[in-house]
Amino acid sequence: MGFDPTELACDAASIVIQNGDFANGVGLWRPLFHHGCSFPPEIYMSIMVNMIKNPNINSSWLFRADILFDGEGVEGLPDDAPSFPSFHGFELRRCMIRRLIPRNTMRDEPMDQSCLIFKQVQSVREDGHDDDGIERTLIVYIPHVSEAEMPFYHPKVQGIAFLHEWTAVDCRGSISISYLFYHESDRFVEKLTRTAFQLLKVIYKHGEGRLAGYQKRVQHDVLIPQARVQNTYATLKQKYARGLIDSWAESTDPEKHIFEDLSIAAFLMELWVDMYGKAPFPGFVDIGCGNGLLVWILNQEGYRGWGFDARQRKSWKTYSTTKSSTDSDTTSDSLQQLVLLPPPVSKARLDELTNDDFSADLIHDGRFPEGTFIISNHADELTPWTPILATISNCPFIAIPCCSHNLAGNKFRAPASKDKTKAESSYASLVHWVAQIARDCGWEVEQEMLRIPSTRNTALVGRKKLSSKSFSTADIEEIVERYSGTAGYLENVIKLAKN
Repeated sequence: MGFDPTELACDAASIVIQNGDFANGVGLWRPLFHHGCSFPPEIYMSIMVNMIKNPNINSSWLFRADILFDGEGVEGLPDDAPSFPSFHGFELRRCMIRRLIPRNTMRDEPMDQSCLIFKQVQSVREDGHDDDGIERTLIVYIPHVSEAEMPFYHPKVQGIAFLHEWTAVDCRGSISISYLFYHESDRFVEKLTRTAFQLLKVIYKHGEGRLAGYQKRVQHDVLIPQARVQNTYATLKQKYARGLIDSWAESTDPEKHIFEDLSIAAFLMELWVDMYGKAPFPGFVDIGCGNGLLVWILNQEGYRGWGFDARQRKSWKTYSTTKSSTDSDTTSDSLQQLVLLPPPVSKARLDELTNDDFSADLIHDGRFPEGTFIISNHADELTPWTPILATISNCPFIAIPCCSHNLAGNKFRAPASKDKTKAESSYASLVHWVAQIARDCGWEVEQEMLRIPSTRNTALVGRKKLSSKSFSTADIEEIVERYSGTAGYLENVIKLAKN
């Protein structure tokens, strides 16, 4: 059944009745939409609590909610908490106070809001049965601001009420939404009506989906708490976004690339806080660094490192800075045109290069100072090499796969995992394949779904070893051959460099 709610008349009778003990006086809650549903109270409660904790489900203007209080009834409430409404026939079972955090704090302030969960107090007949056999759950949102202070991302109403009614005998129910308006004339404001429609639609979609056995495909914020990364991202965005957009030198979409790299930088900065604490940062290298923006952002934030790519970009003139060598007094550019010839390739075929191909000065052997953090962000041909290079130099790494290439640099479709119980996309197969290479190289692979504006958002992190085993040159060569070897790599590199 699709979502096709009944829109209630402007003068429809209230579905929820507020008692007269609210600070604003007796409130008249106006119902707007009503819709049948198939999901029971326990599913309704589960999805509503999830949406209270994750308001970004309903609004792209919001980052998240910080839960300031969560308790049964009003016991333990902060002294400065506002008074709450009560409703005829309902008992307050749970009180949550959340702080809504907007994406753009330059436009809107965070807003505190009470989220109140009520259960109906059933009247009982002499035969011991419920009066009407309907179980009712009421969830009410009360903003802690005045009408004039209401932020853009929240409807300009005093309160929002969601009522779930369930008849267990028939296994059927309904959901409805009501507003407590500031002014009766607001009932005719089209924007408020559209918002109510969307809010109820999301509840219906999530409830019916949960009933049908839908499980969330991905889990975010596994390695780093959401709030930390988002706070750092918001700071970086405020500092750099406008200037970067205005000075964008590439022909690609500036906002997508800028916001993506700001997000990745925020994640890396918080990851490094956990990894290194107050210890000296060992430096980073971004292999296949592309336009070099990520390197520039991290350098600006005080993280020493550099990047290289087979081709220069126009933006390097803006983003390249001077870096000091860790083992000498020399300096060099933070963005460099270099071609990677890792040991399994360069050992056998370095003598085949001619001056017509490219200068030997443009070759990098893929060896880095021990402990250097390797970044491989949509590095394509270098993605499967990332954990191998990390093992050779004993360096932690992050790999964010994008396009599928084998170790020879040829485009290919990575083999699907051996788990035949679930279908896999070509991207999921690539991620699984790179992760398997990393495990064979001795890494404990951690996975994070990054909150970036890209569908290729899986990050594979290697910061811990599975064992103390050291890998010899022969071990590395055996792994490379196991994954189809490097035949054709040199030709592909020459072609890439010339293009």
